[in-house]
Amino acid sequence: MRTGLINAGLSRPLAACMAERMVDRLSLAQLMRLADLPKARQAESLDRFLRRVRALGDPEILSVTSSSAALCATGLVR
Repeated sequence: MRTGLINAGLSRPLAACMAERMVDRLSLAQLMRLADLPKARQAESLDRFLRRVRALGDPEILSVTSSSAALCATGLVR
């Protein structure tokens, strides 16, 4: 998960923080959907990555990914 987030253009510290939270909160099937996200490697920013996540149409994936991004980016969670 961490490597996929880094490949999507997120910084290493942000990706590591987000991956830890996401792995604990999403099912294996949901994590696989994220791994197969089309063009995730071309996201280049957190905002663009979240747009691609939103396009999956899974509210739980979007909620967990968005909240993880917000908490990790602000430093409230490490």
